[in-house]
Amino acid sequence: MEENYKQPIDMSKLLGKLLPYKKLYAYVMGTTLVAVYLIMVCVPRYYTSGVSLAPETSGTSISGSLESLASSFGLGGSLAKMNSSDALYAEIYPEVVASKNFIVELLPVEIKTRKRDENIQCTYYDYLMKHQKAAWWTYIIEGVKQWFADDDEAGGKKSAKISVFDHSKKQEEIFEAVQGLITCRYDKKTDIVYIDVKDQDPLVCATMAEVTCKKLQEFIIKYRTNKARIDYEYYQKLTEKSKSDYEEALKKYASSADAYTNTVMATYQAKVEALENDMQAKYNIYNAMNSQLQAAHAKLQEATPAFSVIESASVPTKPAGPKRMLISIFMSILSAMVLTGKLLLKKEA
Repeated sequence: MEENYKQPIDMSKLLGKLLPYKKLYAYVMGTTLVAVYLIMVCVPRYYTSGVSLAPETSGTSISGSLESLASSFGLGGSLAKMNSSDALYAEIYPEVVASKNFIVELLPVEIKTRKRDENIQCTYYDYLMKHQKAAWWTYIIEGVKQWFADDDEAGGKKSAKISVFDHSKKQEEIFEAVQGLITCRYDKKTDIVYIDVKDQDPLVCATMAEVTCKKLQEFIIKYRTNKARIDYEYYQKLTEKSKSDYEEALKKYASSADAYTNTVMATYQAKVEALENDMQAKYNIYNAMNSQLQAAHAKLQEATPAFSVIESASVPTKPAGPKRMLISIFMSILSAMVLTGKLLLKKEA
């Protein structure tokens, strides 16, 4: 039985076929390199800044060996979720950051650009709406879209206030832009949350990374402490009311006791005694409410999660992209590969 062997490619023979076209290769690759680079120059550069933090997990803790074993298989977050009754666990933090309710909290943030020639200082919403650079063909596409857009869509002036429930098409585009610029991811193996921000200005980039981290912490703290905070505020009102009642009763008792100091009549003594008993009762109520308030405050502190910021935001010194020369070289090599395929097919034909 004969075995089928694939004939190896003779590289010297292949190069011999392509060598006469070296000038064509130089022309195609050089033209592609220059053309792609000139196109990429039109694309604005962007910077990236990130924050990484380790949130505190809620619920009863599982054994360290089991948690370590689960983390090695990427199941640490799943076990923590099963072990906790908390609905807001670290795995859904990316969905929280990408939600419109969260983005609305970021848009009013005051930002300032680092580039001195621009000197922009406004809200993040106005910055995204009015001060974003784009390639020249983007302006042409947007101009064509304006011809076919309605008045509300074209101007984007449906409402000066940004609402999640009712907003314009332009504001919807801002929401989508923020979802692309600010991203959050959770590493199941290390239980670390990473927040990455991309922007055309390095200072804005770092500012929004820091603000997003703080807003996420505030959101989680508010959620985790909601019940404890309501109880604390409730006992705080009761304590203030009982204190006011006690001070009023004390005032009445002191006034009556001073007025009837030298009086021996049983009627006046009974009145003073009744005021004293009322004062003592209201003091006991105030003391009990104050104890409840202190207990509620302790529960509030216990429910407040802690965050360990592993790496804080910093202003980037170099742009992260686009990699103009790298992309140009890649496209130049790709054009050479396409030309090679075309020439070989032409030779065979």
